[in-house]
Amino acid sequence: MVKKYFGTDGIRAKVGHQHMNPEFAVKLGYAAGRTFKENWHKLSRPKVLIGKDTRISGYLIESALESGFSAAGVDVALLGPIPTPAIAYLTRTFYGCAGVVVSASHNPYYDNGIKFFSAHGQKLDDSLEKRIEYYLEKYENKPIELVDAHDLGKAERINDAQGRYIENCKSSIPPRLELIGLKIVVDCANGATYQVGPAVFKELGALVTVIHAQPDGQNINDNCGSTHVGSLIDKVLEIKADLGIAFDGDGDRVIVVDSDGREVDGDAILYLIIKGLTYKGEKPAGVVGTVMTNLGSISAIERLGVDFKSAAVGDRHVMQMLNENKWVLGGESSGHIICLNKSTTGDGIVAVLQLLETLKNTGQSIAQLLSDYQLYPMKMINVDVADKLAVMYDAQLLSEIDKTNEVLKGFGRLLVRASGTESKVRVMVEAKEQSMVDYYVDYLVNIVKKTGEKYAQRHCSS
Repeated sequence: MVKKYFGTDGIRAKVGHQHMNPEFAVKLGYAAGRTFKENWHKLSRPKVLIGKDTRISGYLIESALESGFSAAGVDVALLGPIPTPAIAYLTRTFYGCAGVVVSASHNPYYDNGIKFFSAHGQKLDDSLEKRIEYYLEKYENKPIELVDAHDLGKAERINDAQGRYIENCKSSIPPRLELIGLKIVVDCANGATYQVGPAVFKELGALVTVIHAQPDGQNINDNCGSTHVGSLIDKVLEIKADLGIAFDGDGDRVIVVDSDGREVDGDAILYLIIKGLTYKGEKPAGVVGTVMTNLGSISAIERLGVDFKSAAVGDRHVMQMLNENKWVLGGESSGHIICLNKSTTGDGIVAVLQLLETLKNTGQSIAQLLSDYQLYPMKMINVDVADKLAVMYDAQLLSEIDKTNEVLKGFGRLLVRASGTESKVRVMVEAKEQSMVDYYVDYLVNIVKKTGEKYAQRHCSS
C-alpha cells in the first residue's frame, strides 16, 4: 500500500495548502489518537506529547492537533518550542503513547510539517502510519466521531521540559568532561534550539557567543543555521573562536565550522566521532552512511578499520540499517547524526557533544584530526520541478543517467533522486576531477530541467 499523506519524514507542506491547515490537523490528531489508543495496552490513560519549532504557524497546527487528540479521548502534554530529539526523549520519560513534532525542519517559515515518534522515541512503523491514513480517509468527507464527554482528552503544559532535555544532553558525555576555555559560536537558526542549545554549552563551561537566536515566527532558517553557514563563518573568524556550531530549525541536524572558517559537514562529523571512539579504545564495528556519503569519507572511515554501509537518503533508512546490523552510529552529510547509544533519534546537540569530547580527549584541533581526511570533489544542484515523480520515471532521463554512470565508472558516481520533502530533483556528481564534476552536473541538470518543463506543460494543458 502506497501512503497518501506520509512522506519520508512525516507530513510536510506549505501552510494553508494541501495537508497543512487546521481542518486537516484536527482530523490527523483524531486519526492518530484512534490509532495510538488501539495499540496502547497499559492501564494508564494514553497521552501524547506535542512539541514544535518557532515558526508562526506552529500555534495554529498545535492547537488543531490538540483538539483532534482530545476528540479521540487522548490526553495531551504541550512542550512548547523545543528540539525534535527532545520530544523523542521526553515521550519516553513521560511514558507517552507517542510524541508529535510540529516542524518543517530546515524549510522556510511558510512551510510546516507533522511527524510522530513512538512510545519508544523512534519513528513510527509503516503499519501505524498506514493505520492513521485509514482513519484520515474514513473521515475525509464526514465529521469525526467524538468520544463521550467524560472521556474527552485533557491538556497540560510541561513547564520543565527544556531543563530535562538539557540535562539529558549533558549526560551524553562523561560527567567530568568540561569545556572550560573552549570558545564556541552557536548559530540557532532562529529555531527550536534557541534556548537549550546555548544553555548546554554554557553549563559545561564553554565561552559561548550566540547568533540567530531571536525567533520572530518568520526568520527561522532565514539565511542562517546549518544550511546557510556564511554568517557563522564570519563570526568564528571575527572573534577567533575554536569552532562554530550551526543547527537547523528543529535541532536534529548540525554542521560545524573549524577555527579557520572551513565547513565540516555530517560526513566529517561522523568521522571525527569515530576517531574519538577509536582513541578511547571503543572503535565501532561499523557505521551507516547514505548513498550521498562522499567516497573520500568512506575511504577514510574504512582506513580506521571500521566497516561502512550505505543506506538510502533519510534518517529512517539509516536507522533501519543500524538496527539490522546492530550498530549504533550513523549519519548523513546534511548533519543528521544518530548515536543510538546516546539517543533514539538524530540529535544535533548530542552529536556535537561527541565531537567536542573527541577534541578534549585528543587535545587536537578539528584541522589536525582531519589532516588525513580527503574528499572527492562533489557538487549537488536542486532543480525545482512541478512533478518530481514523473520526472524521475521519464525514460529519456533514465537512459541518460545510465549512460553517465557508465562513463563515470571507476572515476566517480552520479546520483539523481527526488527530494523526499520538497518538489525538487537533486542532481549530485562526485568524481576524482573537478572538471568531470562540473561537466556532468551541468549536463544532467539541463536534462532534468527540460524534462520538468515537459511535464509541467502537460499538467497545465490538462
